Amino acid sequence: MRKSTIDLSFRQRVAIILGLLAIGLLGLSFVDPIPQDPGYHRFADTRWLFGIPNFGDVMSNAGFALVGALGTAVVLGVNRGRIFVEPSDARPYVFFFVGVALISLGSAYYHWAPSNERLFWDRLPISVALMALSSAIIADRIDARAGNAWVLVILIAAGLSSLLYWDHTEELGRGDLRFYAFVQFFPVVLLPVLLWLFPDYRYLAGRCVAWVIAWYGLSKLLEHYDAQVFEILGYSISGHTLKHLTAAASAFVVLRMLLARLSSHPGSPGIRPRQEGQTR
Repeated sequence: MRKSTIDLSFRQRVAIILGLLAIGLLGLSFVDPIPQDPGYHRFADTRWLFGIPNFGDVMSNAGFALVGALGTAVVLGVNRGRIFVEPSDARPYVFFFVGVALISLGSAYYHWAPSNERLFWDRLPISVALMALSSAIIADRIDARAGNAWVLVILIAAGLSSLLYWDHTEELGRGDLRFYAFVQFFPVVLLPVLLWLFPDYRYLAGRCVAWVIAWYGLSKLLEHYDAQVFEILGYSISGHTLKHLTAAASAFVVLRMLLARLSSHPGSPGIRPRQEGQTR
């Protein structure tokens, strides 16, 4: 057991996580409303191909469709009993991979004709996938009964609410993305702390979560430098197109870790035991 957490009880570690969450939410009150930048819809690669507008940004969503479909098939397939210790452990992963698959539809729909109205349907499955993965990690490392049930419901509801709030404020002419930004980025900030406080796991090793964050972080950089990447690569492929592919790679890391369990029985030495105090 790591010395950094040995002197902290289970309740103390949970209190730290909840405290950071409370601080993050409180911090939102000190941030001015964040309107949707109209310039966001102006992407670098607007080329048509085979009658499809913005071909690169539309078709690169195939990566989400592939990973989402494969992941859903794996967690619902005949071998799920070899992956998950309890059937309920699969629940957040079902929502995650279905969300990833639906990103391909929502994002393609948005990039066909970018607008605020269509952007809502792009972000909707993203919020579901992010919240479901967060719940899966909570179930894996803190409390499976909570993470696979009411925490999953609350997190997904929070993600959807953040988008409904943004959409409502857009209709009022004072768009506010603060809560959606919190849903999208705060888990990335909180996860390293959670992994440090709760190092034991069943399904997602720390290195796996680190790769998920790394690929996701790279996707956000590519999104930000859309035009610059397009220019550097000789106007062959844009940063936003690569953003879709690297974000899909982030989801694939989760699928790969689950598939690795097919070669090992849940009781094998490769599965680390939970710490004392952690419940199922």
